[in-house]
Amino acid sequence: MDLQDQLKNLFPNHKAIPEEAIPEVEHDPSYSEQAKQLYIQKEPMICKFEKRKGKATTIIEGYEGSDDDFKVLAKEIKTKLSVGGTFKDASIIIQGDYRDKIMEILKMKGFKVKRVGG
Repeated sequence: MDLQDQLKNLFPNHKAIPEEAIPEVEHDPSYSEQAKQLYIQKEPMICKFEKRKGKATTIIEGYEGSDDDFKVLAKEIKTKLSVGGTFKDASIIIQGDYRDKIMEILKMKGFKVKRVGG
């Protein structure tokens, strides 16, 4: 006894409505190109190392786009590195010294990055 038969036994007066087919949406390759264009900058972003209260932190500054895009970038970096951090005063603060990994991630996204300090 399948599910349809069980439902008919429970609800004998119910009439099933045929399901509508969901139209398939094709992938738009120009969308990914548009997303890449959001990150083009004239000046390089600065990735620097600081010690705050005796703990190592990596700070990323110099993003020229909107704060919302920068927050999305901060969340993506924190997720990829599995570390804590915050977005504060137009800069991303990451817990720990991850300059090399962060610079690699940003370069893959098309940013220009400059290493500062240490």
